[in-house]
Amino acid sequence: MSAVSFQSISKTYQTPKGAFQALNHVSLDIEEGEFFGLLGPNGAGKTTMISILAGLSRPTSGRVLVQGSDVQADYAAARRKLGIVPQELVFDPFFSVREALRFQSGYFGVKNNDAWIDELLHSLGLADKAGANMRQLSGGMKRRVLVAQALVHKPPIIVLDEPTAGVDVELRQTLWHFIAKLNREGHTVLLTTHYLEEAEALCSRVAMLKQGHIVKLSPMSELLKSASANVLQFKTDAALPPAVAQRARVTGRIVQIPAQDAGDVERLLAALREGAVVPEDVEIRRADLEDVFIHVMNEQGAAS
Repeated sequence: MSAVSFQSISKTYQTPKGAFQALNHVSLDIEEGEFFGLLGPNGAGKTTMISILAGLSRPTSGRVLVQGSDVQADYAAARRKLGIVPQELVFDPFFSVREALRFQSGYFGVKNNDAWIDELLHSLGLADKAGANMRQLSGGMKRRVLVAQALVHKPPIIVLDEPTAGVDVELRQTLWHFIAKLNREGHTVLLTTHYLEEAEALCSRVAMLKQGHIVKLSPMSELLKSASANVLQFKTDAALPPAVAQRARVTGRIVQIPAQDAGDVERLLAALREGAVVPEDVEIRRADLEDVFIHVMNEQGAAS
């Protein structure tokens, strides 16, 4: 039995401009103990999938099972098995951090779990904020409390919807250390993120979503093997020759170009010399998940 099973999920919204299909017959199984990544550009349907999984939105068709419990037909049982960290900073301004965690426990019928609450506070760097009012916390600290609230009832499945968006490096490291520990202990983790280096480091398998369709579903190791062997990377302020520019990904002064082999690298460098481009800080690196992601998205765009 899968930890989470999306079975031919479709979702259509009615808008002033007509019907908009956010998801189109999406089927996906996440196995017990997996660290699974759900990736895609803005508007791809990731948060819609999370909302349907959480029972906050009803699919137009299809169904979702959480360890065999139907999210719609048996909502309470399904929801108890999930710990969900939302994108939005949602908090009750009238309670301290510890009080908020105790109330959250009560929503799931969990009592006398102060030892686990203490462990969460320590593991997420919140121990010195336990008595602080939620209104007094910074955005990063509120994000940590949201993670603690999601985990306070010890759910077997953890859902993280952009958990590190806009937070500092320290929180990212603290969060991923703790979540990776829970995953090693057997918890299933579903992650959506725009930080592809996080997904590459953490996820064993990923699905790439575009315009409501899954366009790629693969183990991380196979995805990286399918990538171009190398990437030529350098910095320049000059305009690239057209033949090079059509292959390049440019971010500010940084230029990245897929290169199949040493001969391909030499041809690219020769084209730059002919175009009077003097590259700085030249390096050749292995292709990463970002390279694969951009290739898949561009490929699908061309197919569309």
